[in-house]
Amino acid sequence: MSHEQSGAFGSSAPFLGTYTPRLDDKGRLILPAKFRPQLAPGLVMTRGQERCLFLLPMDEFGRMHDRLRTAPVTSKQARDYLRVFLSGASDEVPDKQGRITVPPLLRRYAGLDRDVAVIGTGTRVEIWDLPAWESYLAEQEAGYAGTTEEIFPDGPF
Repeated sequence: MSHEQSGAFGSSAPFLGTYTPRLDDKGRLILPAKFRPQLAPGLVMTRGQERCLFLLPMDEFGRMHDRLRTAPVTSKQARDYLRVFLSGASDEVPDKQGRITVPPLLRRYAGLDRDVAVIGTGTRVEIWDLPAWESYLAEQEAGYAGTTEEIFPDGPF
C-alpha cells in the first residue's frame, strides 16, 4: 500500500514491522525510515499499555482525543485513564535526521535504557524496552493462533 492509498487506515499507509534502534546518551531515538514521512509533521508520545510508549501521528492523536473527550466525566475509570494517558504526553517534531527525544518520565515508565524495539501497530507506533518486547512476544505467540476465532468469528480475513 502506498502513502497515497486510503482505506481502513485513512490516507496513510499503516505502520508495520519491528525495528531495533538504540537510544543515544541524550535519550534520542532515530525513527525507522519507513515511519518518518507520517511522523515528520509531528507526533504525540505518551504512555501505552503494558509499559510501552505510544507514538501517535497528530491526526490519530486528534481522533483518539476526540473519543476520550466524549467519555463521561462522572466515570472514575474514564477520569483515571485520561489522567494517566495525557499527563505523560509530549508533542514532538522529529529533527532533520528523524530523531525524537524520549522524555525522562516516559523512559522511566517504559523501562527504556539503550536497546529498544520500535513496532508498527497499524495506526500507531509503539516503543518497547527490547528485552521486555521479546518476553512479551514470546508469551503472546503461544496464544496467537487460538485467538483467531475470537477476533474473526466469521473466519480469518
